[in-house]
Amino acid sequence: MKVRKSLADILAMLKADPNVQHWHTIPGRAARTVPFPEGVDPRLVQALKKRGITALYTHQADAYAAASRGRDFVAVTPTASGKTLCYNLPILDAILKNPSTRALYLFPTKALAQDQKSELNELIAELGVTIHGDTYDGDTPATIRQKIRKAGQIVMTNPDMLHSSILPHHTKWVSLFENLQFVVIDELHTYRGVFGSHVANVIRRLKRICAYYGSRPVFIATSATIANPKEHAERLTGRPMVLIDNNGAPQVTKHFIFYNPPVVHQALNIRRSASLVVKELAKLFLENGIRTIVFARSRLRVEILLNYLQTLNTARTERATIRAYRGGYLPSERREIERGLREGKIHGVVSTNALELGVDIGQLQACIMTGYPGSISSAWQQAGRAGRREDEAVILLVATSSPLDQYIIQHPDYFFERNPEEARINPDNLIILVDHIRCAAYELPFKKGETFDGIDVEDICTYLADQDVLHFQGDKWFWMTDAFPAANVSLRSAAQDNVVIIDQTHPGAVKVIGEMDRFSAMTLLHEEAIYMHQGEQYQVEKLDWEEKKAFVRQVDVNYYTDANLAVQLEVLEVDKEKRGPLFETAYGDVAVRAKATIFKKIRFETHDNVGWGTIHLPEEEIHTTSAWIGFDGELEERFGKPAAEQALVGLAHLLRHAAPLFVMCDPQDIEVVPMIKAPHNGKPTIFLYDQYPGGIGLSEKLYEMTDVLLNAAREMVERCPCETGCPSCVGADGEGAKPVVLKWLKALHVEGSHVS
Repeated sequence: MKVRKSLADILAMLKADPNVQHWHTIPGRAARTVPFPEGVDPRLVQALKKRGITALYTHQADAYAAASRGRDFVAVTPTASGKTLCYNLPILDAILKNPSTRALYLFPTKALAQDQKSELNELIAELGVTIHGDTYDGDTPATIRQKIRKAGQIVMTNPDMLHSSILPHHTKWVSLFENLQFVVIDELHTYRGVFGSHVANVIRRLKRICAYYGSRPVFIATSATIANPKEHAERLTGRPMVLIDNNGAPQVTKHFIFYNPPVVHQALNIRRSASLVVKELAKLFLENGIRTIVFARSRLRVEILLNYLQTLNTARTERATIRAYRGGYLPSERREIERGLREGKIHGVVSTNALELGVDIGQLQACIMTGYPGSISSAWQQAGRAGRREDEAVILLVATSSPLDQYIIQHPDYFFERNPEEARINPDNLIILVDHIRCAAYELPFKKGETFDGIDVEDICTYLADQDVLHFQGDKWFWMTDAFPAANVSLRSAAQDNVVIIDQTHPGAVKVIGEMDRFSAMTLLHEEAIYMHQGEQYQVEKLDWEEKKAFVRQVDVNYYTDANLAVQLEVLEVDKEKRGPLFETAYGDVAVRAKATIFKKIRFETHDNVGWGTIHLPEEEIHTTSAWIGFDGELEERFGKPAAEQALVGLAHLLRHAAPLFVMCDPQDIEVVPMIKAPHNGKPTIFLYDQYPGGIGLSEKLYEMTDVLLNAAREMVERCPCETGCPSCVGADGEGAKPVVLKWLKALHVEGSHVS
């Protein structure tokens, strides 16, 4: 019989593995607790003691004190530190003292809402009193919805349902809005970029409805660690917030390991597939009875890894129970998997980031990430899935060959000791704001002189009246069309006239699976493009540009598509500018005219070009915000024009991958465009602009940290082991560019690197 290895045995094996790039041990620590405050209802104290909670962590006590004083606050502590009690304690206490009290919980995912519902109802059961707490989302049956509207004391939902179902029908929710004392915004850090900008306006509408019914709820937010939690919470809610970060929760010993697969193609610096390495590492843990979660970036990768791991046998020749967890599963199936993990019946799970957020999934000892998840915050969220209840845990981050992964894996100090990521939103983006003024006017007429949470809306209301959307009568603007505005406003897009994506894989079940703004659709939804949705691959079979419809069919191919965008960029207004050595940086408004020309088919992992095609679409234009770096002519003279052009293109590729390190965004949220001779200054210039009309604040932040960005780019290219340039540094088309890019960056003499 095969003898099982212990976790200590496996850790010893990993310490001898030459591919372990860095090993960081976070020591365990004891809890810091305080007694229950005297004001807490004794029934609630007894119920918590029955559940093994005999005292409060320091941050939980601070949260209760803030809520009791009616202060809005944001609690920022690590994963599995008991943030849920930061809001459940004061809210249940308030309901016990006054049953008419109402609370609204906002969760970014259904899974998280269901998990919190289970935990809340278990605590309510211990209390032995009737408190109605339930979820209100797309899975809620119609009969239960009516009961929740009338009697729900704690309503758990998501921003989309609040936007499209609750606020437009507020007259059905009179009991909730008249007595609303608390609004909980869980996982605050997920509300960033366009989505966060929309949600901030949904909250403005919520506050307006509350004021109409005479309530002023306390806002309670919880967040994973980000650089600007207080500022972000205040921007999202429009309220001054108290920051609570005095974490008193205990912590198990965690080993956080950076694993860099070996190079298999020296010249191009191509490494062994991260997925293959993850398979072997997961097998090592699972075959030895160590409960493990594996994170993969796509649904396809999840299913491939699951198929492999389900063939494993334990040492007792019993098949280990290993499941996948991702979007697309039925709610009942997701609940069953969550329950199996909590109860220990499931030994391993392979998941997309659907399990990244704070769902309690029990006693897992190992977490393996297939590639860097895109932000430090997400990485820590995924790492927090392991070691919630055991004495020791291990987290492995297995890098891919991408520049972002290689930068992180080679800069452990950046990852472990610094947190430069800021969540950025722009609720005042005019396109987003106008959409929500329309929704707000449908909900309640705007009175002349009224503001929208401090924003003067008279000009917007006048504009909408000119468009026959509103009608001014007496001293108010009234909604005057039959249309239901919230149904036409997506919280995920800042653009109007979106392209609808229609899945026709199964002729008998054609369905809409998403939408995309027209500007992005040019490069992502052209005919023959490979479109990724929830990790699945779809090929675009037809793009009806006039009708704004893209028809796609599911495929399984080993390549992705990358379109070339011919961009003309005009600076409309310079808002800020500053001078550096041999370069200048600026920030302002730009007009971007773009035309998609050709696309390439690029093989996964090797980045080989395996085909191409032409794109036949009209030119599109957006006005947005941009940061830009203009380089002095002296550089061009020093290196020669051809080399300077090569360096500019290579540096743009590096900056495209460096930018997401410093602002919490997806890589496609920022577009980076090099121009050999920009019209406004006549210099070689690199523009970094927000890929959304009106901008959402990302490029402004990048302008503020130009020196840091350039240093990050320099370290990316310096540490890349390739000889002359490769996909992991200067780009797939940049072979031969590495030496001149490096010389160019060294010539800039930028000070103030963010990494050691």
